[in-house]
Amino acid sequence: MNQPANVVPSGVGAGFAATTSYATRNILYWRRNLFICVFGSFTTLVSLSMLLPFLPLYVQQLGVTSQAAIVQWSGVAFGATFLGTAVTAPLWGRLADRYGRKPMLVRAAVGMAIVMSLIGMAHNVTELVVLRLLAGLIGGYASASIVMIGTQAPRERAGWALGILSTGSLAGSLAGPLVGGLLPSLISIRSTFFAGGAMIAVAALLTILFVREDFHPEADAKARASTHPASPKLANRTVMVALLLTAMMVLLANMSIEPIITVYIAHLNVPTDHLARTAGIVMACSAFGSMLTAARLGALADRIGSWNVIIGCLVLTGLILVPQAFVTQWWQLALLRGLMGMTLAGLLPSIAKLVRHASSEQQSGTMLGYLQSAQFAGQVIGPVIGGLIGVHLGLHAVFFVTGSLLVACAVLGQVVRNQSMHA
Repeated sequence: MNQPANVVPSGVGAGFAATTSYATRNILYWRRNLFICVFGSFTTLVSLSMLLPFLPLYVQQLGVTSQAAIVQWSGVAFGATFLGTAVTAPLWGRLADRYGRKPMLVRAAVGMAIVMSLIGMAHNVTELVVLRLLAGLIGGYASASIVMIGTQAPRERAGWALGILSTGSLAGSLAGPLVGGLLPSLISIRSTFFAGGAMIAVAALLTILFVREDFHPEADAKARASTHPASPKLANRTVMVALLLTAMMVLLANMSIEPIITVYIAHLNVPTDHLARTAGIVMACSAFGSMLTAARLGALADRIGSWNVIIGCLVLTGLILVPQAFVTQWWQLALLRGLMGMTLAGLLPSIAKLVRHASSEQQSGTMLGYLQSAQFAGQVIGPVIGGLIGVHLGLHAVFFVTGSLLVACAVLGQVVRNQSMHA
């Protein structure tokens, strides 16, 4: 049987490795790696988000008594992980360029399995916050997966692959609170963290045994040495800055309503005893909508171009945000949040694909790490900005402001695309 032209023959030497791209050398492995990364991203996101329903209860168990302090410490503990990931994602991306993508996956999975189990043994709320921060600093399996799949997948399939990977993460974020609402009543709160650690340990084992990577440190070190450190060979710095800013705004817009959504729903005549459950449904609709379209929009980006998908989805999402300010029933808000999730889903895979293609081979992991930082920064900043706007300008203004920001990003994207085409 004839071997495909783009498949690396077995037994090749370092000379061949030095003259072929990382994606070409891993053409045989990327599909299997993709599905293991999807499973690993799903399990880690389930473990990180499952504490949402019982986090205030755990904070109370750790000795916090006043209601205000419980709310405050719960918010700090939950946000600490995202802050940690935002800080270290570029570092892990740079190390992935230097030592390979698989070691970063193994590091994230093993580290998170250990830390998640330690959270179940916390003695006080300070230890809880520190361990949640540590989970973000040393973890980031989903981020490491984006670096691996974004650099291994062929150019013509990268959008679809990153869309599939995004679906796994979204499914984990959606299933996590459901698992967290069920397990503590069956096995106790502390045992739930041990169960989460065990799930990640399974992902770590699968990663160690089955993820394959053809990485040549010596050849890649020579390639890095030929790139002047003070002048990174990016295709277009302006394009990169615009993409990172857009990624941050996407998460900012999605998260801006989170701190006030329960208050907003209360104004829609939802009974108090149904308020928390209704808010959970509305929040889940966005993730569910994204799960339905992430892979399809990623494949569409492969066919018609990532910029077209990014600009189109930014405009549509911005427009869908506006009627959310005028709903009169909670189910109307849920429907619109679901539609918004469907349009948001095309953004991050398409942005990741463009970031990968705007980076040199030796800097792809580093730049995808910066992309993860931008996303998590938006996830941290979004609720803060949403809360400030809600307090000073009113709840409805949150939708208008975030919608306007997304449309502005679409205009910026069009300008940058035009400039890069004429450069």
